[in-house]
Amino acid sequence: MEGKEEDVNLGANKFSERQPIGTAAQDKDYKEPPPAPLFEPGEIKSWSFYRAGIAEFVATFLFLYITILTVMGVVQNGNRCATVGIQGIAWAFGGMIFALVYCTAGISGGHINPAVTFGLFLARKLSLTRALFYMIMQCLGAICGAGVVKGFQKGVYESNGGGANVVSHGYTKGSGLGAEIIGTFILVYTVFSATDAKRSARDSHVPILAPLPIGFAVFLVHLATIPITGTGINPARSLGAAIIYNRDHAWDDQWIFWVGPFVGAGLAAIYHQIVIRAIPFKSRS
Repeated sequence: MEGKEEDVNLGANKFSERQPIGTAAQDKDYKEPPPAPLFEPGEIKSWSFYRAGIAEFVATFLFLYITILTVMGVVQNGNRCATVGIQGIAWAFGGMIFALVYCTAGISGGHINPAVTFGLFLARKLSLTRALFYMIMQCLGAICGAGVVKGFQKGVYESNGGGANVVSHGYTKGSGLGAEIIGTFILVYTVFSATDAKRSARDSHVPILAPLPIGFAVFLVHLATIPITGTGINPARSLGAAIIYNRDHAWDDQWIFWVGPFVGAGLAAIYHQIVIRAIPFKSRS
């Protein structure tokens, strides 16, 4: 009996009681990083700053090239059953985000989207200087990516909408705006959750490849909202296609694809930082 009591005591000491929900984030092996400064003049003198911008340019260029080319392949064929269809378009967008975030996360953070950059800026994850630089490079990359697609098949591109985002017939502008807000909220909320260092420290026993849930979120949002707006949730993607296609109806709804994603990203940043990251019950001894 004495030996059994020792075993019980050993087990009790070895396997400590689980922390209550809401307090696990206080792990001693996690330290909250300081917020990024609003302006950081020194970073514009470093090569890593420009390397990150180039990475964002190239990633957004490749993103637009593959996705718009996929869209053109679907819409130019009258028989959708003979193409990859909407599911294939959604997979192209989600799969490219998965691959490109995986490739560039260690260099620039793998934003590839001004809305994601805006959300992370609101959470003080990067400076205003870097945020603006990323957005400019993302937009330039998107323009170049769409431009290459048009260069390959100009006739098909111009006669099939150029992959530009517009609110579909039968839907109001309010419906389109709502779809963009909610879709971007899902994406940016997933980005915050998948890259949260506090969560990694708390749930280190749960292996996670951050680009996977982010790419899957993009895939699911596209499945739901392609029939409504063609799915923007990325102002650079919408701007690049609109500039290269350059038709009046492509510009009529352009504001939706900027206001919607930025509002959705802002709401996701507020929700994650204030609600999810907060510790509502902090014991005082």
